[in-house]
Amino acid sequence: MHSSIKGIATATLALLLNYSANPAFALPQKINHPVTVAKSQPLTDTLIVPGERVGPITRTTTKKDLVKLFGASRLVDKTISGPEGIGSFAATQLNLNRGRSLLVVWSDNTRTKPLDVRNLAWAWKTREGIGVGTPLSELRKKLGNFKIYGLEWDYGGTILLDSSKLSRYQGKLILRVDAAPNASEKFPNDYRSVLGDSTFSSSNPHWKPLGIRLAEIIVVLNPSEQ
Repeated sequence: MHSSIKGIATATLALLLNYSANPAFALPQKINHPVTVAKSQPLTDTLIVPGERVGPITRTTTKKDLVKLFGASRLVDKTISGPEGIGSFAATQLNLNRGRSLLVVWSDNTRTKPLDVRNLAWAWKTREGIGVGTPLSELRKKLGNFKIYGLEWDYGGTILLDSSKLSRYQGKLILRVDAAPNASEKFPNDYRSVLGDSTFSSSNPHWKPLGIRLAEIIVVLNPSEQ
């Protein structure tokens, strides 16, 4: 374990280990959400309530409930990698248009207890207005000054909520930011200054030219007991 992680609260570390070390978290911007041809059931509730629900998906929602809510044609079952690439988790992709796609990760293959909801598209927002694509400047207005893990490692860009105004979401919400695709080429010195397994203040001037935006949201519903 990297020495810089040792100071994190145990609950936070457990969440990062259980929910971060897989392709869905590490490269959210590269995940393709298939376009649904058939009309989706109207979904006006796109509110994220950390630890409680993502729209109509709650801590007790099952795969059968998803079928009733959205129809089987919009669901795709899959398996994603477990912590550090060891083991795997059952998951169900929900394909909805207008930026409402998401992935439900289950506690086991029965798909009756959701661990978390991730790969949230841009329409999903918290009550504070935080969603995928929110720029760093807006995050600082809503979270205050906070700490961020450096880029390009297992937990790159992860926001330490316990250092923010939204510390009440600790253990219920995982947020990860990333730089614009061409940032490393356009601003190599600034980019290199915020790399690696160290923490950096959100007010660090090297973030400013990099086009930092929220790249990934994971809403924890039933924390893993592993």
